[in-house]
Amino acid sequence: MKIFKFGGASVKDAEGVKNLVTVLEKTGESDLVVVVSAMGKTTNALETVVAAYFKDASEATAATGEVYNYHKKIMNNLFSNASHPVYQKVSAYFNDLSTFLKSNKSKNHAFVYDQVVSFGELVSTTIISAYLSEVNIKNNFLDVRECIITDANYRDANLDWDATQKQIAKVVAKKGITVTQGFLGAEKNNNFTVTLGREGSDYTAAIFAYCLNAESVTIWKDVPGVLNADPRHFGSTQLLHHISYREAIELAFYGASVIHPKTLQPLQRKEIPLFVKSFLNPLDAGTCVGKGVTLDPLVSCFILKKNLTLISLSSLDFSFMMEDNIGDVFKWLHTYKMKVELIQNSAISFSVCVDDKYNNLELLLSKLRATFKVKWNEGVTLYTVRHSKPSEIKALTHKRAVLLKQESRETVQLVVKE
Repeated sequence: MKIFKFGGASVKDAEGVKNLVTVLEKTGESDLVVVVSAMGKTTNALETVVAAYFKDASEATAATGEVYNYHKKIMNNLFSNASHPVYQKVSAYFNDLSTFLKSNKSKNHAFVYDQVVSFGELVSTTIISAYLSEVNIKNNFLDVRECIITDANYRDANLDWDATQKQIAKVVAKKGITVTQGFLGAEKNNNFTVTLGREGSDYTAAIFAYCLNAESVTIWKDVPGVLNADPRHFGSTQLLHHISYREAIELAFYGASVIHPKTLQPLQRKEIPLFVKSFLNPLDAGTCVGKGVTLDPLVSCFILKKNLTLISLSSLDFSFMMEDNIGDVFKWLHTYKMKVELIQNSAISFSVCVDDKYNNLELLLSKLRATFKVKWNEGVTLYTVRHSKPSEIKALTHKRAVLLKQESRETVQLVVKE
């Protein structure tokens, strides 16, 4: 058994769905769980429905109609018969969504979000399963909520591994192709739909791999594999043929769009390799994340984060920055929802580079000024380089003002003002 995961970009239109069939045909795998995300930008569109629902019910209805029309266009390009049963199935989902929006009494945003956004994956897999059958690829459609069992932490649910393993063993066919949804689960007490948080579809693939003792997981993307830098920001990039589990987790921690650590952890426990491959060139080797050599080739890996804020604190009376002071700082960073990217401290100073995602900087600075002398720089860039060479660091700092530098055995981090 192998696990294939297709993201939204790979099935954003009818041609993408047809290409999914090409991938299955070219790879020749017969025993598969195929995990699929919502099509294209459907999740974003359904987030618009949620926002409209809490603002104006009529706007939510209009936004829902746009999502339906997007999927109907894809179906029209896939199925020649307008009376194909898939149209009725998809319409039924949108009727269920409309019924929920009219009858729901809950004001819990996270709960409503999960009930609404989940329709993206349910509709995409319904269309794809039907199309596979249309082109004579036999498959089983599985509602993933039958087997991914979680708590009620909506938008970032925690898995009940024991219950999930039992259900997967019970409902997933050991032979043939099963088509199911990523990102979704069901909370065990009331059976409401939940979502699994960031990179939830990749995580779903890892869950199935772990529970089925799969041979491998392959994530199909619109890139040849994992690159050592983002080509949008760096002129020369290299494909990484192999990355160890540990190195992949390190890269993800620093912000590289590799694979989220929660996806890697269950795979690492059973040493199940994960492949990142191009859905346009499915026979290319891509990148393997697994046991063994740290990096192949052993090249520097560059990670860039823009529009951050560097805050530098020092004590008002030149006393030491001790655990109680730093503890207060972290408490306030949490209170004001600052994502910490880098910290550095000395005897009488403490610096932290943060991502002010929720525009709470002024509130935080006001709080800090009561206790510390505060300096800050907005709009800074953080470069993180793994396995760097001195010449590369020199090139990065050329004509840039370096506000902070931090270096360990394998990692150099630079906060610069461009």
